[in-house]
Amino acid sequence: MTDTPAPAATGAEASADTAPEAPAKKTRSAAARADVTLAEWLSKRSDEDLVTLLELRPDLAVPLPASMAVLAARTEQRASVLRAGDELDTLDFAIIETLVVQGAADGRHGQPLPAKTLRKLLSDRVPAATVNAALQKLRARALVWGPDTALRATPAAQEALPWPLGSTTELPDALTEPEIAAALAESTPQERALLDKLAATGPRGRTRDAAPGTPSERPVQRLLSRRLLNWIDEETVELPAAVGQTLRNEPVTDPHALTPPQPGTTKHPPADVNAVGAGEVGELLRHSTSLLEVLGRTPAPVLRSGGLGVREQRRIAKQTGIDETRVGLLAEILVAARLIDKGTPEPAPEGDGTEDYWTPTTTSDAWLAVVPPRRWVVLAQAWLELDRFPWMIGLRDANDKPLAALSAELRTVHAVRDRRAVLELLAEFPSGTEVSAADLGRVLAWRQPRRRRHYRLDAVESTLAEAESLGLVARGAVTSAGRALLHGSPEDAESEMATALPEPVDHVLVQADLTVIAPGPLTPELQHRIERVADVESAGAATVYRLSEISVRRALDAGSTAAELHNLFTTHSRTPVPQSLTYLIDDVARRHGRLRAGMAQSFVRSEDPTLLAEVLAAPVAGELALRAVAPTVAISQASLGEVLERLRAAGFSPAGEDSSGAIVDLRPRGARLPARQPTRQNWRPNPPSTEQLQSLVAELRAGERAANARPGQAVRSDGSRTSTAATLNLLQLAARTRRPVHIGYVDAQGVATQRVVEPLKVGGGQLDALDPVTGSVRHFTLHRIASVALVE
Repeated sequence: MTDTPAPAATGAEASADTAPEAPAKKTRSAAARADVTLAEWLSKRSDEDLVTLLELRPDLAVPLPASMAVLAARTEQRASVLRAGDELDTLDFAIIETLVVQGAADGRHGQPLPAKTLRKLLSDRVPAATVNAALQKLRARALVWGPDTALRATPAAQEALPWPLGSTTELPDALTEPEIAAALAESTPQERALLDKLAATGPRGRTRDAAPGTPSERPVQRLLSRRLLNWIDEETVELPAAVGQTLRNEPVTDPHALTPPQPGTTKHPPADVNAVGAGEVGELLRHSTSLLEVLGRTPAPVLRSGGLGVREQRRIAKQTGIDETRVGLLAEILVAARLIDKGTPEPAPEGDGTEDYWTPTTTSDAWLAVVPPRRWVVLAQAWLELDRFPWMIGLRDANDKPLAALSAELRTVHAVRDRRAVLELLAEFPSGTEVSAADLGRVLAWRQPRRRRHYRLDAVESTLAEAESLGLVARGAVTSAGRALLHGSPEDAESEMATALPEPVDHVLVQADLTVIAPGPLTPELQHRIERVADVESAGAATVYRLSEISVRRALDAGSTAAELHNLFTTHSRTPVPQSLTYLIDDVARRHGRLRAGMAQSFVRSEDPTLLAEVLAAPVAGELALRAVAPTVAISQASLGEVLERLRAAGFSPAGEDSSGAIVDLRPRGARLPARQPTRQNWRPNPPSTEQLQSLVAELRAGERAANARPGQAVRSDGSRTSTAATLNLLQLAARTRRPVHIGYVDAQGVATQRVVEPLKVGGGQLDALDPVTGSVRHFTLHRIASVALVE
């Protein structure tokens, strides 16, 4: 029996037989691409991509990695991944969780997942374009890597998930926020205490009441039946995450919601928002000035543990008429702006001289002299950069003691970041848009789920309240000046605030009851003159001043004359000057200065001997030990200030004079501290610039090139004359033949590096070589070159 050759295959049959070969080849190609390592994937990234990676994760560049393998190992370190995870939102974590669940979280053993499959898994909840943008964000941070055909997640990324694995990929089976609130309202005090305990200490608790057969009226069983607790086993129950968030007053987050929540908004005219903010700024500047004046007269002792004591805070509140809580906020801001500091002031208060006091600095005098918009910028910028939470003043610490203003316990490393996060989110909405604190907290918790506990309702509300006190926020919306300070410059913010603040007025309204009404903020010169002769009775949009015999005498003591006071009110009052004010000024001026006091220790003189005799016959003469040395002169051992004070208390109207006989202003100027230069905060290092990162990437590329180069003929220097000559000869050969060399170099700091360069010139103890990565010429000292090898 002979073998019959098989008939030739037809075209269709041939195609069918050979068709499987192409997919097999394609599969091998895909497998080859899937086998790429993280170091290889990083090495194929562009220099711009690597600079972006180091900008987003600056900890990877310290110290400079020697190779891509070292950089890849650092990107997978748990601490670095957790730090990078703080910037991820809920959708980013959903992608990471999906990769983990699909087994693509381990670059060595896990199965890669195509981007097409990932988009399909999330397509029912988020558009494909949004998934692509999130993937780009994760790739830029090297938390997800690989080509589109083989995506992998960094192994440590699973530990960064802000919720248990499966919360995003599995359908939710938990109570909604309204259902939780309704169930909590029906809970008994005993049940609520149990839930609060778990919310504060940890979600899991052990109890025998979880066992089957336990009476249904027991608290644990009732909570299980209403799904406020989850059953784990016969002795363990767990508090659902959403219930714990509600009990802790945190934003309730839903890991299954892959689109950000849409907050409700209320629209206000931007002009109204700016006007309300300007009104708050006026109060802020007035209260800050009052606080500086009070501390200048009577500095506040620093607590032994640091901070401002509650008793001193109450004293300041009483003297200034400001609420105690606001006093604490203002003190924090003024200290941050270096307008108040602690130290021994000059003149020092009475005491042993060893205590420190909270006292205005010399900078405060310059601050008081500038225009209001600039004064506001100083305070607002100090609050934005304040690494403390003033709203925590009065809260209880771990030892159940109230937190004091200016104490170290108020310092928090994330204060600046959290404060800016709230305000910058609110500033994303159009001008005049009000958003509630609860909605802001929900959006922030979606954007930064690992930080969601920082955006509790009370924290966001307190931050907005402080921002309103500074005029950055008004009616729940960011003001134009606040928006400029957040995203513009201090100069832009000052210009916006100058536009919002009402124009200063140059007139007042004098009333028959000896009150003076300022219908708006006065010009600085007029305000200074009015405050010298009158006392503030009430402040606000319109300030009311009160004229009295004491206030008029104070103006005369400061050097004003009766004619100047009459001219002040005649020129600047829009209402007729009442006759009672004219009589008051003339009467006080007639008696003022007839009796003079000077230094003897002190002396008292008068051109009227009868008046001096009346003084010597009064009981006050014995208190001051006055002794007549002439019919018109008496002397005392008491200080000049005491003489003036006691004579005025006895019903006389003395005036102080200097050696020339001119009336002098003897009012106290207040204690002051010399302003100190700001110290650099070592715990807040400046991030490297883009130019520095580009240089680091160039160094990394050079090291990678050196590591991958195949050395040929090699010379290793041991410092001897022979090895040095061999090194020099090999470098000269490479320069003549234009061949690249692999050199080992030790710099002046003793750091050894490997690189590939192209020698250009050798001489004078120096090698000039072209760096093929950067294209620049570099210079190497010959005796620091440890080894040289030609690159094959």
